[in-house]
Amino acid sequence: MHRSRRWGEQGGGRRLVAALRDDHGSASLEFLSVGALLLVPLVYLVLTLGQVQHAVLGVEGGARHAARAIAQSHSHGDGLAAADRAIRVALTGAGVASSDATVSIVCAPSPGDCTTPRGTVTVEIAVTVPLPLAPPLLDLDVGLGVPVSAVAMQPVSAFGRAP
Repeated sequence: MHRSRRWGEQGGGRRLVAALRDDHGSASLEFLSVGALLLVPLVYLVLTLGQVQHAVLGVEGGARHAARAIAQSHSHGDGLAAADRAIRVALTGAGVASSDATVSIVCAPSPGDCTTPRGTVTVEIAVTVPLPLAPPLLDLDVGLGVPVSAVAMQPVSAFGRAP
């Protein structure tokens, strides 16, 4: 005697439910979707850190070369002109607009003459590095950024100005 089974009865229904519950092959799909979700922020982080580090190196180099140029110059005016050129070259090389930088030059012991023997020249440069792909904040034409600054001190020779 042979009884026919309906679809919902024991054999066929259980196989269908078991086939639907089987997760064979879904690991690669999960890996690709989670990998894509993690890859986008990771790439953005690497790009942002690279851009900030590039600006840090440019600002530090600009401050160091400007202080050295002032301390080794023949006159105060020549030193400031050489420092201005050094800062512009360093910031341009770092991809930062020199108009966005704040530069402070302090000379001791005589603020009006940076070439005083045994004096010191201190140059500070501050700039805000914009984050890549960051929109302006609240339509104020101010984007999100990371503040970067560098300070360099250079002694002036005790034997006077450079030959």
